[in-house]
Amino acid sequence: MSNLGVAAARILLDAQPQTRMIMPPIPSIFQPWRRSLDANQDPLLQPFQLKQLVFRNRIMSTSHAIGYGKDGMPADAYQAYHEEKARGGIGLTMFGGSSNVSPDSGSVFNQLNLGTDAVIPFLEGMAKRVHRHGAAVMCQLTHLGGRSHWRADRWLPTIAPSRFREPSHRGFTRAMDHADIQRVVHDFGQAARRCKEGGLDGLELHVHNHLIGQFWSPEINKREDEFGGSLENRCRFGIMALEEVRRQVGDDYPVGLRMAVGEGREEGMTSADYAEIAQLYDRSGLVDFFNLTFGRIDTHLGLANYMPGMHVGLAPQLRHVAAMKGMLSKPIFHAARINDMATARYAITDGLLDMVGMTRAHIADPQIGKKLAAGQEDRIRPCVGATYCSWHRRCIHNPSIGNETIMPIDLTPTETPRRVTVIGAGPGGLEAARVAAARGHKVTIFEAGAKAGGQLLLATRAPRRRDLIGIIDWRVSELEKLGVEIHYNTFAEAEDIRATDPDVVIVATGGIPDAMEDAVKADVPPETVWDLLEDTREGSGDILLYDALGTITGASVAEMLAEAGQRLTVVTPDEQFGKEMSYLERPHVMKSLYKAGVTIIPDQRLIATEKRGNRIAAIFQNELTEEESTIECDRLILDHGTIPIDSVFQDLRNESRNSGVHDPEDLASIRMPEPTEKSGFDLFRIGDAVSSRDIYAAILEANRISRAI
Repeated sequence: MSNLGVAAARILLDAQPQTRMIMPPIPSIFQPWRRSLDANQDPLLQPFQLKQLVFRNRIMSTSHAIGYGKDGMPADAYQAYHEEKARGGIGLTMFGGSSNVSPDSGSVFNQLNLGTDAVIPFLEGMAKRVHRHGAAVMCQLTHLGGRSHWRADRWLPTIAPSRFREPSHRGFTRAMDHADIQRVVHDFGQAARRCKEGGLDGLELHVHNHLIGQFWSPEINKREDEFGGSLENRCRFGIMALEEVRRQVGDDYPVGLRMAVGEGREEGMTSADYAEIAQLYDRSGLVDFFNLTFGRIDTHLGLANYMPGMHVGLAPQLRHVAAMKGMLSKPIFHAARINDMATARYAITDGLLDMVGMTRAHIADPQIGKKLAAGQEDRIRPCVGATYCSWHRRCIHNPSIGNETIMPIDLTPTETPRRVTVIGAGPGGLEAARVAAARGHKVTIFEAGAKAGGQLLLATRAPRRRDLIGIIDWRVSELEKLGVEIHYNTFAEAEDIRATDPDVVIVATGGIPDAMEDAVKADVPPETVWDLLEDTREGSGDILLYDALGTITGASVAEMLAEAGQRLTVVTPDEQFGKEMSYLERPHVMKSLYKAGVTIIPDQRLIATEKRGNRIAAIFQNELTEEESTIECDRLILDHGTIPIDSVFQDLRNESRNSGVHDPEDLASIRMPEPTEKSGFDLFRIGDAVSSRDIYAAILEANRISRAI
């Protein structure tokens, strides 16, 4: 190992005090950008040149598998998603996360197929749509190797340098022979040719834990030929792939490498090994930029850290990536929970990065560049790190994402302003009011509580969910700018609503916890998670959490109790706890529960409770054997969603023009109900006032209705 490699390892692992001299720690609190400066002076808005390509600013979105492809092609919906970012002022949008170049790189998360010329017209469409708004566009190419499964896609055997089984995707590979190596090298070149012929501005190869990276890893690569053994031999396959790419696209076409700078462990490949590999590829002259990351993606916990959400702080990988800046001659790109402008600006201003990736931030708000240039940084919709985009391919509080063709970000002003009354200032009510007011309607909001937020105010009492408050704060701020006043501490009844003389009434009153009174014979009524969040007293003895819902709600409460040192048992009727948790949240939650010694019991349905002395006896029935068992506790908490609060809706139905009926097809298509001869107002209800669901459902319904009116 070279001395430089040793230095890299020390820097990347923060092993030596001088790390702070090389790269100062990222401040925990950032100073806002000085608004007195002209927007053109903002470091984020300065152009950057890569070969002959000039990005209009330093802001980018890195490649990711958003799942909007159609039969492996980036068709209209996929293109519209990236066009919205271009229209919003981004400098570079990269698409096609893990796009396959070969048929035996099986699609396991709905990737694009760059292994056929049939993709070229779609690439041309993407390039045309992005370029007309002044942004650049690139695609990511890969062969997954063992990061796939033989059942995927075409049911072909998976390949790797040697036989192995990735923990995450679980399929065994066969060792590649020389014919496989030549074939895949050729496939990389042909996929690159398609990118250039399709009019894209460049491309990158994804190597980390994919086939090229599997050749790098001595844990996977056990070969004894010219592709195994020494570090140079293990890099040979990647060099061959890049050489073939260059033969197809030429020396002037930008080509990058997306790779890690370390994994946070010293087994297998060390951080110093990664540094030496990066330098080797840098010296090869085949790479024009490095898109750097840190961590593992081949395990569930590794991926949850690699694609960080609320459990991980801001910019968790930036320190590791920035340490490579002085070791490489080529520009460095990076993205990993850089979702606020202060962190992004810090990375550019201090020369840590050349292009800053704000991928999930652009999912929350594709108009970041546009708003920065207009001096409207305070109007950027924040990414709250809920990982809804990774789990459900949608943003938890931007319903336009994935719906760009029918719900564009920019709202159409109304030609017939109406009086809109909204009851409830939770996420759905605020969104209904925001969209209606932005379109030019006159909006009145009634909120029973002392502040906006609804159920979300309770959810944010769980420490790991605090960032969700950004969903509320942003909307309240937008309503202030739109001149909409919220009438707090007002429990609106039919008379109050009639007094506003509304043309449209939107009921967003939410729900109350479902205590399962019809399903459980409760001599001792259990508390709900709401009760717990309102009363988080410590020292309450043995706590039993019955999670009959399986969402992040119960999981976050369990985690909060575990980390507070409470004695906790979790029981669920599902086969596993937190069945509906995101794959990026589940590993963190389970790690906390295991470390705290929490007992988790699946497949048990609560059927009754009894009082036994000063304690509660919870009686369960096994979902499979029907055998009964009893667990005693001092406090019994349950989560089974909510029951709609819809009394005001029911009171108003007979007075409304549409009798409170909104056809599902009209709702999905953003249409108003067919007009009737009946006078009165149009009446709608949204979110949990309809049925127990989640934040996104409430915001989506609100947005649809307020676009239609």
